[in-house]
Amino acid sequence: MKKPRLSDEERLVIESMLRAGKTVYEIAKTLARPVTTIIREVKARAVESDKGAAYRVTNRCAFRMECEKRHVCAHCLYDGNRLCKFCRQCNSHCPAFVEQRCERLDRSPYVCNGCTDERKCVLRKRYYLHAKAQENYETILSESRTGANVTEGELLAFDALLRDFAAKGQSVHAAMASNPDKFTVSEKTVYRYINGGLLSTKRGDLPRACMLRPRKGKGVEHRVDKTCRVGRTREDYIDFIEKNPGVRVVEMDTVEGVKGGKVLLTLTFNPFNFALAFLMDAKTSECVLEVFGRIRGVLRERYGEDGWREVFSRLFPVILTDNGSEFTNPLGIELDDDDSRLTFVFYCNAYASYEKAHAERNHEFIRLVLPKGTAYTEPTSFDGLTQDDVSLMMSHVNSYVRKGLGNKTPYDSFTAEQGAEIASLFGMSRIAANEVTLKPSLLGIEVKVKESVSQKDGETTAKR
Repeated sequence: MKKPRLSDEERLVIESMLRAGKTVYEIAKTLARPVTTIIREVKARAVESDKGAAYRVTNRCAFRMECEKRHVCAHCLYDGNRLCKFCRQCNSHCPAFVEQRCERLDRSPYVCNGCTDERKCVLRKRYYLHAKAQENYETILSESRTGANVTEGELLAFDALLRDFAAKGQSVHAAMASNPDKFTVSEKTVYRYINGGLLSTKRGDLPRACMLRPRKGKGVEHRVDKTCRVGRTREDYIDFIEKNPGVRVVEMDTVEGVKGGKVLLTLTFNPFNFALAFLMDAKTSECVLEVFGRIRGVLRERYGEDGWREVFSRLFPVILTDNGSEFTNPLGIELDDDDSRLTFVFYCNAYASYEKAHAERNHEFIRLVLPKGTAYTEPTSFDGLTQDDVSLMMSHVNSYVRKGLGNKTPYDSFTAEQGAEIASLFGMSRIAANEVTLKPSLLGIEVKVKESVSQKDGETTAKR
């Protein structure tokens, strides 16, 4: 007979026995469960922690004992003569950093619970906490029954196929009937994807859709991998900042044009309020990684293989972002092709945009040039923009005087520390104060009035 899933009480027993130094075999015997069940539970639900050790510098480099490096940082916070391995920012700035992993985490019991060296260990830790484990289990159970159970690759394949058939006036049924081997879902599911806005094919593109009244219901959403937040929550971010005082933070976010069209990825450098924006084809994690690939490519071309990592880590020591599905691959941002760490990614709390207020303020300036749309006007589409257009807009935004910077511009504040060359590499230039323009006319954009509004105005005029 198949046993029920582990309960909260059993998870509490697991945590208590791990802290008491019991083995997984003893825990399995106590709970009358298979050993493999306990091992899978501990490995799957344990949470990572950046907790250091009292009175010790948190240096997790595998070469820290014999390292003699000095002057790793371009702007040393100390006298510049001390060894870098005694600095709290060593791991985030040194291009030769290789993180050491505790052997205990690769063998039973796979966590730091009950370890006698826990208090003096500076390596990254993993703990099994029954409350977190139960919450993780309930979340996964809930998410497994919601959202669109499809990969982005499958969606793109469906989209390309349906787009061609819709352009020819064929229905979803006809497209699927003619290509049964290219669809792994049912016809009803494809209609749900279309109604949920997951495909570029819209209801109006289908032959009979305009004749039918749309059903009420919640739209289909992408399933977000919540495990990417482990060790990267708001609390982890605050803890990291406290352990690394003075570290710079870059706020990352997206600005959306017309639904389903191109979007902007914005990167705001604090405390300068200096922002970069990159045009993306879609609001997906692949497009975000593509942007960071472009950034690395620019730095690699200018500073070579030996120097680009140091510059990247100096520019992006910490990245703070929200919980959007496009940011669910933090490792692709944090690590380079050799799995060497370049930066640290952390997430804000849900529905807490104020936690990255600098990015939100820059978005207000962007919306002056690219209006979001109102009850009377159409939203601005980004599909007709080029990266040069976006760079021109951001040059004007960064050259706008800010009261919070002592009536200086973000461009001047940023280049005073990082240099004008970095700004120019990403298409940024200084615009004279009297030439700064924050209007749609900067990019030749004409704000369109909604057709329904113009028709009503016409009817009113005719009556008069």
